Amino acid sequence: MLRLYRRHRSSCPQTSQRYRRCSCPVYVEGTLAGERVNKALDQTSWEAATDLVRAWEKAGRIGGTVAPTISEAVAKFLSDAKARSLEESSLKKYRNVLEAHLLAFCDKKGLRDLRHLTVDVLRELRAGWTLAPRTQQKTLETLRAFLRFCEAADWIEKNPATRIKPPKVEDTPTLPLSDDDVQKLLTACRRYRGNGRRLRAMVLLLRYSGLRISDAVSLRRDRIQGDKILLYQQKTGTPVYVPLPAFAVRALMQQPAGEYVFWSGCGELKSAIEDWRRSFRSLAKLAGVRKFHFHRLRDSFAVSLLERGVDIETVAVLLGHSSSATTRRHYNPWVQSRQTALEAAVRQVWRQIA
Repeated sequence: MLRLYRRHRSSCPQTSQRYRRCSCPVYVEGTLAGERVNKALDQTSWEAATDLVRAWEKAGRIGGTVAPTISEAVAKFLSDAKARSLEESSLKKYRNVLEAHLLAFCDKKGLRDLRHLTVDVLRELRAGWTLAPRTQQKTLETLRAFLRFCEAADWIEKNPATRIKPPKVEDTPTLPLSDDDVQKLLTACRRYRGNGRRLRAMVLLLRYSGLRISDAVSLRRDRIQGDKILLYQQKTGTPVYVPLPAFAVRALMQQPAGEYVFWSGCGELKSAIEDWRRSFRSLAKLAGVRKFHFHRLRDSFAVSLLERGVDIETVAVLLGHSSSATTRRHYNPWVQSRQTALEAAVRQVWRQIA
């Protein structure tokens, strides 16, 4: 039970602690949820102080604010993410996890209050996931970010998701295309029923620039400067130049004039990417290259540099990774093979000296 009272200043003629019309400071005393309080509210208005204490009582704790419902909190989080100008890919990930997973689960269980999201409830939510370990890890990170947002807004006392252990993730080695497979793709472009020259230019761009497919499809012509491309990785915003072989530059410059090299600029980018995906699926089948996807060309770019002695930090910058740890995690086996080759070269020199 909480009680409001005034402490009158020496200049105030009033003496009653319950007097409401003066401007002396308002205090609160009592107990709420087992917590004892006796302090000033930084209020002189009795009505404002009453509203503040009622909010505490509704929140169930001293200093608490009235928390929104789970669905309202999700909406506020997504609105804040959009206001921070996050990429659409990040916003889509947040919407998928919070709306398709969290809100669907809460609706099924009849949960509305953020305080219902306990550690046990979140573990029950996770138990229903049919996701790969890596995807589970990313999903848990999103849940933690959302509940951290709620904690910062003082809607919950602690973030319960921090007590959920992430799944064990075993990184599978990346699978670059061999030089023979790349050559098979380029040769198949001549037999491709569609625009084979355009497809060949895209293969060369992906192989020798390390671009993600979204960046390659949306490549602006003015970013081709001589024998190099000014990259601006969509995901990280890292600007960097990368030189291209002369034959790759020629293939790009032979494409029809336009603002973009591989896209009309009309419609949505993701639709254009899907068109390219279908074209590459047909090309890989024609070339006899199994398990093909765009990222393997990006892997080929990275691995070819690592095997030729380029340091991991440089490769990380070219790939647009925010940290070389990410690059090392993906390409660790190839970093090791590079180290083995370097050691063998040094031993050969020592043998020649001996």
